[in-house]
Amino acid sequence: MVFTPSLRLLAVSLVALLQPVSAIWPAPQTFTKGNSSLYLHQNIKITYNGEPLAYTADYPASALSSKEIVTAGVSRALGSIFSQNFVPWMLQPRGQLSKFEPDVYKGQKWIKSLEIVQNTKDANNIVKPALAGEVSEEYSLTLSAEGDVKLTADSYIGVLHGLESFTQLFFQHSTGTSWYTPWAPVEIKDKPKYPHRGILLDVARTFMPVKNILGTIDGMAASKLNRLHVHVTDSQSWPLQIISMPEVAEKGAYHPSQTYSPADIDNIQKYGALRGVQVYFEIDMPGHIGSVSLSHPDIIVAYDQWPYQWYCAEPPCGAFKLNDTKVDDFLGKLWDDLLPRVTPYSAYFHTGGDELNRNDSMLDEGIKSNDTEVLRPLLQKFIEKQHNRVRKQGLTPLTWEEIPLEWNVNVGKDVVVQTWLGPDSVKNLTSKGHKVIDSNYNFWYLDCGRGQWLNFDNAGYAAFSPFLDWCNPNKGWRHVYSHDPAANLTPEEAKLVLGGEVAVWAESIDPITLDTIIWPRASVAGEVLWSGRIDPATGQNRTQLDAAPRLSELRERLVARGVQSSSVYMTWCTQDPTGKSCEYPLV
Repeated sequence: MVFTPSLRLLAVSLVALLQPVSAIWPAPQTFTKGNSSLYLHQNIKITYNGEPLAYTADYPASALSSKEIVTAGVSRALGSIFSQNFVPWMLQPRGQLSKFEPDVYKGQKWIKSLEIVQNTKDANNIVKPALAGEVSEEYSLTLSAEGDVKLTADSYIGVLHGLESFTQLFFQHSTGTSWYTPWAPVEIKDKPKYPHRGILLDVARTFMPVKNILGTIDGMAASKLNRLHVHVTDSQSWPLQIISMPEVAEKGAYHPSQTYSPADIDNIQKYGALRGVQVYFEIDMPGHIGSVSLSHPDIIVAYDQWPYQWYCAEPPCGAFKLNDTKVDDFLGKLWDDLLPRVTPYSAYFHTGGDELNRNDSMLDEGIKSNDTEVLRPLLQKFIEKQHNRVRKQGLTPLTWEEIPLEWNVNVGKDVVVQTWLGPDSVKNLTSKGHKVIDSNYNFWYLDCGRGQWLNFDNAGYAAFSPFLDWCNPNKGWRHVYSHDPAANLTPEEAKLVLGGEVAVWAESIDPITLDTIIWPRASVAGEVLWSGRIDPATGQNRTQLDAAPRLSELRERLVARGVQSSSVYMTWCTQDPTGKSCEYPLV
């Protein structure tokens, strides 16, 4: 073949298209890279604000100070490069790995130093988080062609985010004894679009051991997600130990082995704080509280009523009595015990409020009515009392959208409202001045599409076959990626969207399947919330062709770190770094 100038240009363009992407996930706000290779060794010179900082594998932070947290963060970052990395053959065209990775026997150049500069001093009570948006998560990262790295941030959390991006520049060499980046020089300037980027994890319907929760936090840190919302009690079980009321968990938990001790709760929150993840808890009420009936039957109504659909969304039902002083006594004791123990690590506490069924109060001898006009004043008083108790402990209340929208209960402007019923709710709430966390079930309910968890006898077979669940279909990563929490909002309304959470309700999820349900789809929502839907380079929505190769690389990093993520697509697709081989051709 004779190469004309036009054919040569085409060939060069094709080679450029086939160059592997560098999978910084989520996509930084600005990112430039070169094509020179640098190697990393374990005796790299590290400084933090000018002071030497030695790399120690598996460094345990001995104190909750900025330097200790950063030191532990450096240990995890370098440990992930040296001990939890991978050879990227599956991300290169078949047989082309040798053209991607450098020749270890020729002209090795080494990274010499890692200089970490934190511009501002963290608060004295460093792990007591501020409200969403009050602490800078911004960072900048440069890697020179000569091997000098500089990471600058305003907070320890920004430093941790920068270290995570640093780790994503490196691969393990196929020789097995070298680690390199092919992208020097590098310059990244980055900060999140939304300050609240989270996962809701239901541990009441199915108990999740502490190790699984900690593993979820590890995956979150790798994806720059920063809020773990633990839905810790529900009508099915109460796994949370309350020191002053041990009978609640003793009778309400599925089994004595399926409880969280005060030490467990402290460990989970501290583990998150060391990784830039704020863990906060939800006691759902006044509905979704039936498990309390097993220890305190006198304050619960409609527990395990049948047929359940008259009293709740799913069995075994159960709600607090809304006109009984014994409920207030119980909650006063609960809050005095629990809230001081979670306050040191959290800025928020979630008081629930979803799916309260009016018919429950028909069975309450103190009310005997399902009239909204009768129930609303009682609910208003109930919510105000609990929110004031939360505030008294230095926490900001969260509630589900039904409280202000369905019940028209007035909540303070400080209250953050979590919405799940769709874009109309977000519009409605923000137009009224409420701050919002978006968990739109049409996009970000990760438990959907797994089929019914209820059983049907032969009489119900024909009506319910093929037994799809209420929020079918499954929300694949491409659908998760398409959601924009601020769609159709005015600029002023959009400012009130603090971010979002993917929801992992556990009716049919357990510790064995947990990772594959969450990952990498939570990471996908994380990019939407960190980077925004718009690519600043093009002014257009980020495409699946851009996301898929980077997401495939992130998935390999998650698996290398022990997070059992689902795959993005088959290896034949990952070996085309442009994603074009698995693009649907429009004709």
